[in-house]
Parts: sequence; structure tokens; C-alpha cells
Amino acid sequence: MAAKIGVVAIINLRNKKVGMPFKEILTGEKGMRAIFEQIFCIMKNIFIVFVLFHQTSVAQNSKGTDPLIKGIKENVEYLASDKLEGRRTGTAGEKLAYEYIEKQFKKAGLKPAGDNGTYIQSFEVNDGKKLTPATLFGINNTHLKLYEDWFPLSYSKNGSFEYTYSKTAKYKVTLLQVDLAAAMQESKTNPHFDLDGYLHTAISEAAKDGIEAVVFYNSSTIDDGLQYDAKDKQEISVIPAVYIKYPAYKKYFEENTDDKTIKIVVASQLSKRTGHNVVGYINNNAPSTIVLGAHYDHLGYGEDHNSLYTGHTPMIHNGADDNASGTAALIELAKWANDKNVRYKNYNYLFIAFSGEELGLYGSKYFTENPTVDLKKINYMINMDMLGRLNDSTHSITIGGYGTSPAWEEIIDVKNTFFKIKVDSSGSGPSDHTSFYRKDIPVLFFFTGTHSDYHKPSDDADKINYKGIRSIITYIQKIIASTDAKSKLTFTKTREANMGKSSFKVSMGIMPDYTFSGEGVLVDGVSENRPAEKAGVKTGDIILQLGEHKVSDVQTYMQALNKFNKGESTKVKLLRGKEEIFVDLTF
Repeated sequence: MAAKIGVVAIINLRNKKVGMPFKEILTGEKGMRAIFEQIFCIMKNIFIVFVLFHQTSVAQNSKGTDPLIKGIKENVEYLASDKLEGRRTGTAGEKLAYEYIEKQFKKAGLKPAGDNGTYIQSFEVNDGKKLTPATLFGINNTHLKLYEDWFPLSYSKNGSFEYTYSKTAKYKVTLLQVDLAAAMQESKTNPHFDLDGYLHTAISEAAKDGIEAVVFYNSSTIDDGLQYDAKDKQEISVIPAVYIKYPAYKKYFEENTDDKTIKIVVASQLSKRTGHNVVGYINNNAPSTIVLGAHYDHLGYGEDHNSLYTGHTPMIHNGADDNASGTAALIELAKWANDKNVRYKNYNYLFIAFSGEELGLYGSKYFTENPTVDLKKINYMINMDMLGRLNDSTHSITIGGYGTSPAWEEIIDVKNTFFKIKVDSSGSGPSDHTSFYRKDIPVLFFFTGTHSDYHKPSDDADKINYKGIRSIITYIQKIIASTDAKSKLTFTKTREANMGKSSFKVSMGIMPDYTFSGEGVLVDGVSENRPAEKAGVKTGDIILQLGEHKVSDVQTYMQALNKFNKGESTKVKLLRGKEEIFVDLTF
């Protein structure tokens, strides 16, 4: 109630009669005119600030509906609807999402700032490998069904193999058949058994003996868990290697003793898909720009193996909180920033809806490597990721990037009477602000916390706290208002944060580049006073091996870390430029 009374009081004061015509006052002494001009200016500023902080209290229609909440809800409900099938990068669902965001940016009056005068900035995402139609396993005139009867090992060498043999003819053995039953029995009694290592060794030994292809099968009842994984980046085998499921093996090899002509073709190729950032701009002809961002992509049906869903039936991951909530806030802030009544003109504004975040910050990294505005003129970046679960009791919110500029200590009121603010000084972390921090740009990251629906099909729109998002939007507006009169913020380098939860006993203290598609792990950042820095590892190095453990990608890097304990030392093989070097590292 106090907020509404305040607005009325200001309005009444501006229209209050003072005993004589207003015209006569203005025609009095010059000093009186100046005083009234000053009073009017002050009241105007008070009114604008008040509207900024309390717009949600006064901007209600006759039915009591809050337009801001209505807008947030509409955005979330569309983006998190089944129609968009989880907004997985490079899919038809992503297309529906970016077309919707583009439409909202246009309605808000933002100018296109993507590629070639459009709102869209396209980028490629490495999607692993895919098997071409040429891939086959033929026995006489029968072709086994791919995936149902057989599949190449994920790391099989491409190649073609064919031979014919009979019971009576003498022939050179060039195809090796290996039963995994004994290996699976060992895995039951040896918790350290490495099936992939066993397969690699078997393939290499076979090649040394002149074998041209290996067929693996499993006659035991112990599940080996083998499947074709397009994302697998293990070292490619020296000869083609395939897996045939035991029912098919039994039918065509054990029970069929006829002469056979066997043909095996393994033909895989790199697969890519296209992601799309949506970029809109408000040009105030100012010397610097504020960036506001949120990722709009999510997990689809969980095809990229980043889901925490344990069910067997594929389900749509709608990602209402992650991150339709942040995208909805981004859209509403775009409307606000371009509203002439509450517009702050000392900065330009760049609004970016990122895709590819769930795959490893692809969209934001691409933008910072291929910017559509001068990065040197960016004042700061605000990232909004998972704003939808504000607790109505605690009002707890985490703000990351607090240490990336000394200005944030003054601007962010940690003793805020509404929010319980937890600050994180680090400018890096598992979301898109990291890409801007890497370019020496101050950042803030708004986040209301994880929950039991995180990365599951149950993250739906009906669980979103829409009033909570509104309050966060209002607080971000306050931050923008607080910086409007300031000069360009000073950047401060901070400690590195983990990109996610870790159960590792040790860590190197590096930030991997999750978008890197080459062999090894590209170091995107090195934490101060951590093992990697002490060993001399530098940003831009590629980690190829930890001790005896080869590193082909982030997954194998994490697997290798699990082999070490705190205090242990090892040699790390690095590629620095074109030179391979070794450094001594102690965890």
C-alpha cells in the first residue's frame, strides 16, 4: 500500500493548486522560475525511479492482472511446451524457439544484430560421428540389421572386409571371432576391470597376427553394456571391429555350418548440426554497451546423454526453469529497456538468446569469438540461467561474478531486505557468462538454484514461480539503473569455478573448452595456485595424456582424474602449438 500512496502523492503534488495561477508564478522573479524547474526535475526523477522499482504494483489492469507476470508466463509456457520438443540445438524445436524469440525482439523494437542484417547468428556444433548407409554386415545374401543384430564399436576403424570360407578348403584366417564371456566374468570379480581397454588390446594383438577384422560377441548372461556411441572420442582402432549380438551370432555362426561369404563395411563420418543465437540491439549512440543474455536451448529427449532421467521411455525435457525462465526474463527486459518512459540512454543494449549452452557453451563462445559488436566497448554482461524456482520463504538467490569488478560491491546490496543474496566471486562457471569473462568483461550471473527436476522431463511450466522471476527482473533493472551514471566498469580477474558438480578426489585446476572437437582437452583457463599452474600448464595447451592414461576428450580426462589421489605425482603430456611437451604435476 505504501508504494501506491507514494505515486499518488507525487502526482497530486505536481497538480496541486497554490493559490494563484501557475502562469503567474512562472512570470515572477527568475529565481522562482529556477526553483520550480528544479523541483519539477527532482519530482520527475523520483517518479521514474519509483516506477522502476514498483512498476509491478501499479501496472495492473482492471482485473488485477500483472502485465509483467502475464508476459513472463506466456513466454515460459510457449518455450516449455511439448510442441518445441525440448529445444535441443539444431532441431525443429530449436527453430520454433528462436523464431518465437526473434518475433518478441522485433515487437520490443530491437534492431537485428546477428548475421547479414538478421537477428540470427548461426554456428556449427560437433555432433560426433554417424554411420553412413554403406555400413553393413552381410553373410551370404543376408544383411544383418544394424543396431538390432550388430553394430561397429564406437572407435572402430573405417574399412571394408570380405572373405569366403568353407569346411573343406584351406584358407588364411583373417577374421577373428572373440567371445567376451570370460572377460565379463572377470568384470564381476575385478571392480577395476576396463572393458574398453580389454577390447583395444584384443584388437591390437589381432592386428599384429595379421587379422584384418574382429567380431566380438558375448555368450554369457552378464550384460556388457556395449552400444554404438556417436559421441565416443576414444582412439580409433587399427582394424575394423564390430559387435554381433549373441542371438544373431548363434544363428549365423554357431548353428549354421554352411560355407559363408562374409562382408563387413564400417563407414562413419563426422556429424555436425547448426545452432542459432538470437541477437537484438538498442543503439543509443553511447560509447559502450551492456549485454544481457540467457540460453534458450535444452535437452530435447536427452539424446546428448546430459539427462538425469533414469526411465527407459524417451520423454521430452521441456526445461521450464532451465532455461525458459531466463529467456522469458530476457524478453521482458528487452521490452523494458526500449520503453521510452524508463529508458536509460548512457549505454547501448545488446540482448542475446544463446543456443548450444547445454552442449558446452557453444553459442556464447561462438559469439565472443565472432562478435557482432566491438567487445572492447562492452561494459558488462548479465547472464540469467534458471530463475524460476525462487523460494517464497527464503527468497534466496545466487549472484555469480561478484568479484569481476570492484563496482559490484557497491552496486549489489547483499543486505537486501527482500532477497537473501549469496554472492560468488568467480566469473566462470557452467553457463554463458563464462565466455564473456574469458574476454575480460565484468559479468553477473543470476541463479535461483538446482532442484529435483533439474535435467529431467519433470521441469515443467506449472512449477515456475512467476512472481519470483518478476522480482528478479526488477532487481536487474535496479542494477542497470545504478550503473547508468557510472563510467565503464573496471574488470578484475577471479578464481576459476568448477563447470559442474564433481566427485573427483583430485583436480588439476583447469577449465576445459567444451566446444573443442579435436583430440585431447583444450585448456580454456588455469586457476591460480592450483596443480596445473604450478606445473606450468597454460591456457591454449591441449592435454593429451595424464600419466599412462590417454586423454581424447573431456570424458576420458575425467575418467583419468579418477585414477589419482591427492598428493600423487604424474607426468602430463601436452600439445603446445605444434610441440609435444611433458610437465611434472602433483595433485
